[in-house]
Amino acid sequence: MDLTLLYRGPLASCDYDCPYCPFAKRRDTRAALTADRAALERFTAWAAANTRDRLSVLITPWGEGLVRSWYRRALVELSHLPHVRRVAIQTNLSCRTAWTADADRDTLALWCTYHPGQTPYDRFLAKCRELTAAGVRHSVGMVGLPDHLDEARRLRGDLPAEVYLWINAAEGHRYTDPEAARWTEIDPLFPYSRHPHRSAGLPCRTGESVVSVDGDGTVRRCHFVKAELGNLYDGSYRAALRPRACPLAVCDCHIGYVHLETLPLYDVFAGGVLERVPAGG
Repeated sequence: MDLTLLYRGPLASCDYDCPYCPFAKRRDTRAALTADRAALERFTAWAAANTRDRLSVLITPWGEGLVRSWYRRALVELSHLPHVRRVAIQTNLSCRTAWTADADRDTLALWCTYHPGQTPYDRFLAKCRELTAAGVRHSVGMVGLPDHLDEARRLRGDLPAEVYLWINAAEGHRYTDPEAARWTEIDPLFPYSRHPHRSAGLPCRTGESVVSVDGDGTVRRCHFVKAELGNLYDGSYRAALRPRACPLAVCDCHIGYVHLETLPLYDVFAGGVLERVPAGG
């Protein structure tokens, strides 16, 4: 079967201090980092051994993973597995990009976020250009805060036309129609992010062909529904995989609502659902 896994281990540290993030400038203890490394290596070993499924993996750490060697190594290893269709990670792109040369570029992808004020603009743009020159599949995005509008316009103008620049609606911010129109000029798909999506009782691929996995191997349908389906490593989750409706009132995060069957986003992002690259990108 085709199985998509959203992996999130215990890592909770980041090298940035974005004011809207609870993990800003948080440091994990040495013990916590050791545990995170062991958890990711266990997950990677499971993926290598599970040849019964065609796997797609999106790593969604609370913190920044690519500054840690074990995340770069895991992405490289997973990218070379013949039964892995895609392996991607969300990243602030603060690490060097040379490690991608060791990966299978047909399988690896990066979901890159630019945080104004956290890194020099030219440095971030240079890394995006390195990825483009190296043929690394990636998307780039920003949070749609009012103060970020000029930077977003600048970034859209400096990125190649084929690189998708997505805009996430800022949490708790209500956009007037004129504000939304300005962001939509930058990201034509911004309307999908502008408002939370009503999801209660609607069919969703999570829990059937898409699941969330934590560092202990606990499987849930997605990051936002806490009910457990079983464990990855003892195989108990498989009996729980089935079509199911969303139990939440709304879904307001892209990595959640992209899987709603009532939205056309599997067609919009065909071939690039995990890395947020639209079809043809």
